[in-house]
Amino acid sequence: MEIGYYPGCSGAGSGVEYKLSTLKTAEMFGIKLQELKDWNCCGATSAHNTNKLLSLALPARNLAIMEQMNLDTLLAPCAACYNRHRAVEIEAREDEATRQNIQAAIGMDFSARSTTVSVLEWLVRDVGLEALKTKVNKPLKGMKAACYYGCLLVRPVAHTGFDDAEDPQSMDQIMTALGAAVVDWPYKTECCGAALATSRPDIGSRMIYEVIQNAKEAGAECIITACPLCMLNLDMRQAKVEKTLGVKFDMPVYYITEMVALAGGYSPEEIGVPRHFVEALGYLNSLPEKAAALAAQEEAQKPKKAVKKAESGNAAKTESGAPAAPDEIDQVDEKALQKKIEAMLKGIQKNPDKIAARMTEDPERAKVLAELMADDKKSLKIAELLVTDKDKAAKVAEAFVTGELKKREK
Repeated sequence: MEIGYYPGCSGAGSGVEYKLSTLKTAEMFGIKLQELKDWNCCGATSAHNTNKLLSLALPARNLAIMEQMNLDTLLAPCAACYNRHRAVEIEAREDEATRQNIQAAIGMDFSARSTTVSVLEWLVRDVGLEALKTKVNKPLKGMKAACYYGCLLVRPVAHTGFDDAEDPQSMDQIMTALGAAVVDWPYKTECCGAALATSRPDIGSRMIYEVIQNAKEAGAECIITACPLCMLNLDMRQAKVEKTLGVKFDMPVYYITEMVALAGGYSPEEIGVPRHFVEALGYLNSLPEKAAALAAQEEAQKPKKAVKKAESGNAAKTESGAPAAPDEIDQVDEKALQKKIEAMLKGIQKNPDKIAARMTEDPERAKVLAELMADDKKSLKIAELLVTDKDKAAKVAEAFVTGELKKREK
């Protein structure tokens, strides 16, 4: 199988580890990535702030080159590059005058027949999770990861649409297939600050801090990303944020393709992990020990589970009516659980509208729920349930909204 490949500016520079691991990942599945000939910068965020036609022409030229190479699918690992190429594909297809203007601007035939995919879309939809599992010979067991999507991989929905814009799951599914444990956290689609880290470091540093701090509070020991700019901020600028704000994270950050390649048997050196700014090899080297400790814990729990199962006769129920699991509750580290609840509560307090939208599809009910979560007791209840029982959290939220609407009718 052969598809087009657009490394983008970061793939040729600051994000070379992303390029290395993406090529190795493709190699694992026998997929040939055909790099576009004489490709140019997609314009990223700068072009569409300067000139509309230019912002479309830059990525369109790359797509026109791909058409000349008789390729239908373009893999663009960088989130910004992916977003810009998708934007021109859609706009050119929807408006013939726009397509013709672009074609005239680039001086090349351009039909907009191609489809640009992100790394996440490619791995989940095209490669497939089941195929991914068959290639895992070094599972990432023992890893506790926060999957960070950032702004541009799942938004705007009109351009992306392959995952939920507020609570995406594709990266979580990939990491789970690789054997890692993923944390549930409310900052997975928050902005890392992007270029504000240089233009307004006072704002950018705080945004980077919020992402890393929330991941840590949720119980994560590392962050996984699929965006080179997010990687730049969370990894390279982490030390500066620590110094500026007087904190200490030592939070390793990895590309999703690095994780796939590692699980597939490649060494950290082969995919560029030693190039990271935050020390990242130590955590990877600790995984076998963490996995062994986890296995020992699970083994030790087996007799306990058998006894409790016999005593309960599987008759115990939770408040929601689901089978109770007291043996699992006994394993919960109360401090870690409390940290997760605090992280979720912080997310609710910062973005009640976003959390509410994740809990109900009705915009009007979501608006009411966001207002209700200004109440400390209600927001704490929702935070606790989102961490421990998502189904019950949804039911309680619906009950809150229904009760409030009845009050307003009186």
